[in-house]
Amino acid sequence: MGERNFRELLEAQWSRGNFVCVGLDSDPEKIPESVQCRYDTASTISLFNRAIIEATSDLVCAYKPNLASYLKYGQEGLEALYRTSILMRYRAPDIPVILDAKYADIGNTNLGYASFAFDRLEVDAVTVHPYLGAEALKPFLDQTDKGIFVLCRTSNPGAGEFQDLKVDMGPILVNDQPRYRPLYQVVAQQVTRDWNKNDNCALVVGATYPDELREVRKLVGDMPILIPGIGAQGGDIEKTIVAGKDSRGQGMIINSSRGIIFASSGDDFAEVARRETIRLCEEIDRYRGGGKKG
Repeated sequence: MGERNFRELLEAQWSRGNFVCVGLDSDPEKIPESVQCRYDTASTISLFNRAIIEATSDLVCAYKPNLASYLKYGQEGLEALYRTSILMRYRAPDIPVILDAKYADIGNTNLGYASFAFDRLEVDAVTVHPYLGAEALKPFLDQTDKGIFVLCRTSNPGAGEFQDLKVDMGPILVNDQPRYRPLYQVVAQQVTRDWNKNDNCALVVGATYPDELREVRKLVGDMPILIPGIGAQGGDIEKTIVAGKDSRGQGMIINSSRGIIFASSGDDFAEVARRETIRLCEEIDRYRGGGKKG
């Protein structure tokens, strides 16, 4: 396979009007009987993922496997993730893959995480925590052709415990800038101003907090934003699009996991997954302008 650049792959999908990201959080306990392989969890997950990918690859801007969903099943889960990463490269070579791992550690340890994600799994992007600062994240930030998604304002109910804490920004230098800002806004500003030297940074902001999403978009301009929380978590698609789109009406990676891959528990799961992806595409188009998917 040739060299891949995450941002170029993503921009190409946006140009086609694709903004849905399918979260491959595959759970063997929910996978239909028709693809169950007795005593072989790796094959069960891999076959299920293959069917989902083949049913949706012309509609999406990214796939996002969640590392924890695979680690739960030990060696077989990791084998399934490895097989899926290969499958995505060959069955959907134009679609970028985001490993949702939420990495965070000191720099030396992050070297190992980066090697696993980019050298072993050959994914195009990862999610990371900002808490240890840019110095610790250097092994990721130095990957000029990859996407580095920094957690900013997450979609879980308890997100505000730390992310909404007010930080003193010092003397006001511009009249419309408040002296005290929520921590998530400080993260957004720092990533945009100081971390994005290679133009490979992006943010994670949950759809369940559209007001916060709007504030982040103002701070980061046209930087890509991964937006989880649509579907099972209850994010409002209209508010999300209005708040999250950039100056071009793009900039969004709208993630849905369970709402797509487990929309049906029957033999028609792939067909229904495609139908749900089309439905979400059409909702996105309705609020940003665009044509219908087929």
